[in-house]
Amino acid sequence: MRFPLYIAQRYLFSKSKSTAVNSISTIALIGVIVGAMALFIVLSGFAGLKTFSLQFSTVFNPDLRVEPKMGKVINLNAQQLNELQQIPEIASYSKIIEDRVFLSFKGKNTIAYIKGVDDNYQQTTQIDSTIIAGNWLNKDQKSVVIGFDISTKLGLGPYDYSELLEIMVPKPGTGQITDPTTALNTDLAIVSGVYYVNEDLNDKYVFASFNQAQQLLSFDENQISALEIKLQPGVDEKTAIKKIEEIGGEQLVYKNRIRQNDALYKMLNTENLAVYLIFTLVMIIALFNVISSIIMVILDKKNNIKTLIHLGADFRQMRSVFFLQGTLMTLWGGVTGIILGIILVGLQIKFGFVMITPTLPYPVEIQWENALIVLITIGVLGIIASQIAASRVNKRLIR
Repeated sequence: MRFPLYIAQRYLFSKSKSTAVNSISTIALIGVIVGAMALFIVLSGFAGLKTFSLQFSTVFNPDLRVEPKMGKVINLNAQQLNELQQIPEIASYSKIIEDRVFLSFKGKNTIAYIKGVDDNYQQTTQIDSTIIAGNWLNKDQKSVVIGFDISTKLGLGPYDYSELLEIMVPKPGTGQITDPTTALNTDLAIVSGVYYVNEDLNDKYVFASFNQAQQLLSFDENQISALEIKLQPGVDEKTAIKKIEEIGGEQLVYKNRIRQNDALYKMLNTENLAVYLIFTLVMIIALFNVISSIIMVILDKKNNIKTLIHLGADFRQMRSVFFLQGTLMTLWGGVTGIILGIILVGLQIKFGFVMITPTLPYPVEIQWENALIVLITIGVLGIIASQIAASRVNKRLIR
């Protein structure tokens, strides 16, 4: 193997007497470098875009969320809640009551979800950081915190005492509604604050105290809609879920941050895969230049090949020479392209040359797994291209 590798290195780094061969080899190497650099930059852009898109939901979503597998209600008694407190991986948890409600204010109406939260909710999530007007729930009076879009639809701001927000929900039960006036549970509340997370969540939730939502939705003492949990920093998520599952049982669903944002993750991952496949196709086209380059070198070195054959080398060794030359060329170009890509992505992170808005640079993120993906892609395609080119070395060529 040392003999083919030695000859391959000589052919790779030494110039040919033919200017055309040198030009084609240079173009092929540049194509590999540019292709690897472009693929790494695109993957880094999608990594930054994913982090940027999910950072708004991470302040809203807990580390873990426990929901019923069927129905809308979880029954957890005081003993089970006490056992949860004893789990060392759990930093805090909050009981949640949630259901769809009808909101009315001064003749304007909209539909949203009421989310009743207990006193631990502020320690479980970073909800405080989303308040853009007013304050969090006021314990001294019936108050709610609404999303920015709900506030806009209803024309309602914090501490508007001209009229209270009316919250209505159908009473639980079966059968036909004969008297609409008695078919609804109604509550009045003052808006203490307005939150802003993103377009989807701003129009979805109305936060209320746990007791207020419990009375409005007619929940029993041990009934909740979900349990939101914050984990201790650095703990193993799977271990924590296993311990919680031993208390809650298999009738519950245990969702981490990824599962809470399934649709968003699937959309971002699908787009990432689509762009990766497109740029891989571009790389395949670029590697046709490598095949052409190796074939040109083979034709240029035909006399040298004939001499080496006469000196005792066989065709398998000669094919290995040009296979290694093509592989080394693609790997060298791939590594160089990745290094240039890292430099450009680092400059974008530091200086923000490409801007989405005048104040927001396009988000990018350097992830070493992306560099590994690019290197493996280049390596595999380079091996295939080199094998195709090296197969041209045969007895017919010598004749």
